[in-house]
Amino acid sequence: MDADRVADAFASMPREWFLPASARHRAAYDGPIEIGHGQTSSQPRTVEAMLRLLDVRPGDRVLDVGSGSGWTTALLAHLVGPSGSVRGVELENELVAFGRDNLASGDWPWAGIRPATPGVLGDPAGAPYDRILVSAEARTLPTELVAQLGAEARMVVPVAGEMVLIEQRTGDPRVSRHGRYRFVPLR
Repeated sequence: MDADRVADAFASMPREWFLPASARHRAAYDGPIEIGHGQTSSQPRTVEAMLRLLDVRPGDRVLDVGSGSGWTTALLAHLVGPSGSVRGVELENELVAFGRDNLASGDWPWAGIRPATPGVLGDPAGAPYDRILVSAEARTLPTELVAQLGAEARMVVPVAGEMVLIEQRTGDPRVSRHGRYRFVPLR
């Protein structure tokens, strides 16, 4: 039986490492926690559900849209391992610095966070990606991100209150819905 890789990632990357010092005492709270600039560290149960849907494999190239504090970037780095890569993008410059500092406390040179380009969703220049995780809610399915998926790729994104999984295969992408969730808006 394979080990539970997602549970192992959570054990290896405690949420408290990625929270502001004033919020670390609340790390075990299974709800969103403010990290500043109108952004939150997502509810652990929600992050777990997203990672399970994403089905990250060792060696994958992953894009983390809305990387915030760097927690999801670090979880993804654990899942892809040193043969993979994770690129986090974040619009808020202060959170880019906070997330980078948090990542620097670990040993994941295959993961990084950079400022998102205003007006550009994701990282089209770095595409294609095997997996894309979006930690902000889109109003409609973001086709700009679907276009950044490689062959046999997956994306998890909250859309209009529902968690959506896009599975890229030959032909049209397959879209499935996986429950109701609330997130900060994707800008």
